[in-house]
Amino acid sequence: MATIEVIMPQMGESIAEGTIVKWHKKVGDPVKKDETLLEISTDKVDSEIPSPSKGILKKILVNENETVEVHTVIAHIESEGDGEAVKEPEKDATAESAEPQPSEEKTEPAPVTEKSSPEQEKPKDRFFSPLVLNIARKESVSMGELENVPGTGAGGRVTKKDILKYIEDKKAGKTEEKPVEAFAAPHVEVSRGGVEVVQMDAMRKKIAEHMVQSVKTSPHVSSVTEADMSRIFTFREKHKNAFEKREGFKLTYTPFMVDAVVKALKKYPLMNASIDGDKILMKKFINIGVAVALENGLIVPVIKHADEKNLTGLARAVQDLAVRARNKKLVPDEVQGGTFTITNPGIFGNLWGTPIISQPQLAILGVGVIKKRPVVIDDMIAIKPMVYISMSYDHRLIDGALGGMFLQTVVRNLENFDDKQSI
Repeated sequence: MATIEVIMPQMGESIAEGTIVKWHKKVGDPVKKDETLLEISTDKVDSEIPSPSKGILKKILVNENETVEVHTVIAHIESEGDGEAVKEPEKDATAESAEPQPSEEKTEPAPVTEKSSPEQEKPKDRFFSPLVLNIARKESVSMGELENVPGTGAGGRVTKKDILKYIEDKKAGKTEEKPVEAFAAPHVEVSRGGVEVVQMDAMRKKIAEHMVQSVKTSPHVSSVTEADMSRIFTFREKHKNAFEKREGFKLTYTPFMVDAVVKALKKYPLMNASIDGDKILMKKFINIGVAVALENGLIVPVIKHADEKNLTGLARAVQDLAVRARNKKLVPDEVQGGTFTITNPGIFGNLWGTPIISQPQLAILGVGVIKKRPVVIDDMIAIKPMVYISMSYDHRLIDGALGGMFLQTVVRNLENFDDKQSI
């Protein structure tokens, strides 16, 4: 028997410490190599950490919600075979590609022939093999859906056969996706005198710190406008079925928004800059952050060199980053280096919002719900799919005139969308 040390991995060159969010195993539990052992949180991203070896979890040295420096030993596994301490994960190949590529597949656990009981089919903390996760990601199966896929493998585990059958049934309209709560309820620590005292989780604490710091750094100014989405609405309706059949995921409005913003940033490059003391840093690249809502917060993965991608490339990048963000498969580099951010309060039916700037960027665009409503055109009333668009910007450098011109350029790019192009 060999004792394998599990260490706090360094998730990026600038990462100095990590917080244990959750242990998926208890002391004495058996673990398999590459099975999710714990979740950690850094100031950049949350990640699931796999077990470095098959064996028994003998000792946990760092408890949940504790923060330690990278390379600190956090647990011991008693292993029958050879194993290695958890090391810094390699960068996902998809970070450099517009089209999602499956990561290296690992051996799927062997299915058993005996049917699992209903209690086994939906265990509380389900483990999914890397192969199953890769298939789910490629076929746009959310984690919420995956949690409800009946498993025929050992302990109710979802096998390759199970996920492929689910996808086949879904395409045939035989499945119904169950709604997932947008945000998980926080854990109640103490209750006293009718007041519940709740401890923030690691992600919420970091979000709070970043938001307070942003407001302290930048004097925020907000502007709101609206855009007629008729051309894009018609284009999407015309191509969405063929697109989904070809690409394996739905064509949303987000890539159209990214495309319109990228073109506006090319016209007004100061909106793509940042401030360093009394110096202006003009960026020669355009990296667009797209906010993704998770169960316990918000994360903003970044589309690198968005100006080099066409509409299809942007759609692939948005889908890939969103799926991996929800599956906790992002690496720190994929949430860094943004030059402009787009967030979508409209996903929850809201008309518009006033988002907080992601430092050190100078602006953030908020997209409201796209909704048909009556508008006046040439003294006549027409029904159009309209959207409110808001923007918060740093008044240290961006004045109302520049902010307003930039915002109206985004509107023109949306309203004059070339609906003769292919996707």
